[in-house]
Amino acid sequence: MQLELEEIEQRVGADVHLYRQSLKLTPGVINVLLGATKAGKTSLMRIMAGLDQPSHGRVLVDGRDVTNMPVRERNVAMVYQQFINYPAMTVAENIASPLRLRGESDARIQAKVRELAERLHIEMFLERLPAELSGGQQQRVALARALAKDAPLILFDEPLVNLDYKLREELREELTLLFASSGSTVVYATTEPGEALMLGGYTAVMDTGELLQYGPAADVFHRPASLRVARAFSDPPMNLIEVTQSSEGLRFASGVTVDWELAEGLPERMLLGVRANAVALQPTQRSAALDAHVELAEISGSDSFLHVETAVGDLVAQLAGVHNVEIGSAIQVHIDLAQAYLFDSAGPLLQMPTALKGGR
Repeated sequence: MQLELEEIEQRVGADVHLYRQSLKLTPGVINVLLGATKAGKTSLMRIMAGLDQPSHGRVLVDGRDVTNMPVRERNVAMVYQQFINYPAMTVAENIASPLRLRGESDARIQAKVRELAERLHIEMFLERLPAELSGGQQQRVALARALAKDAPLILFDEPLVNLDYKLREELREELTLLFASSGSTVVYATTEPGEALMLGGYTAVMDTGELLQYGPAADVFHRPASLRVARAFSDPPMNLIEVTQSSEGLRFASGVTVDWELAEGLPERMLLGVRANAVALQPTQRSAALDAHVELAEISGSDSFLHVETAVGDLVAQLAGVHNVEIGSAIQVHIDLAQAYLFDSAGPLLQMPTALKGGR
């Protein structure tokens, strides 16, 4: 199914929930809506589903205008962050409910319920009530019921946000496999850049009601069109350093200069953007060294995060592995210039990292 939003806009009174935007989703892959809370993700999904009508624009399905078609007349499946199951029905009955509404035979229903339960690893709970299951198991039931509809449009509104990290990781992998060969158009909303990359597919970056960029997830991550996209697609937030042009290339506010081949016509003042994983404790082939004072050191999973104060501002370094660095200690950090972006102070991307030129 091909879903297209044409010049969509959503206003409620004087408030703009969605600024005018067009989006043609890619079928057969997971389309991720990435953005912070109140970026407009849920508002956009409600219009896709037919729960709300846009103030302006059209919703097209395979070229047909369905803007004014109510949700009950559309074949849409939705899964929310708060799992919703029928409490008086067993797990098997919950999964079977959309199939019974469609008038499927008992044999077909039993086979489909068993298939989905096995794929989502809940076959041992089929005779239990939802209240007898853990939160993760209940969310799997909600996912199975949505999948049972075989809907051409499946919407996931942050469905894993309330689950623990390990379970989220497992379900992400399962969702990717479930839709790898599907012809459905799948839309998945998340606030987490890492989740968008793990799910693969295509990513639409949103911010305060605006659609900023859409494309293959890896391309949008590596080639953000603007500073706003880079910020939304970086966790921790991208480090930003004020720079000016100099005869050597770029000059930091501290007076340090770095060699940089600048394109013609660039403004005098710019912002150097460096993701946290491009700030290291050891020099690289092309890096700039900065004296730093450690303000915070924390370990998360298999990475260490250092928050440091430097002459060019506060920076965050994401280091692979466990690093024991004392708070208050003086160290030297190295910015990998081959992975640095150059932005106009007004926001647009001016130059990509040299490591990405000609490839990813």
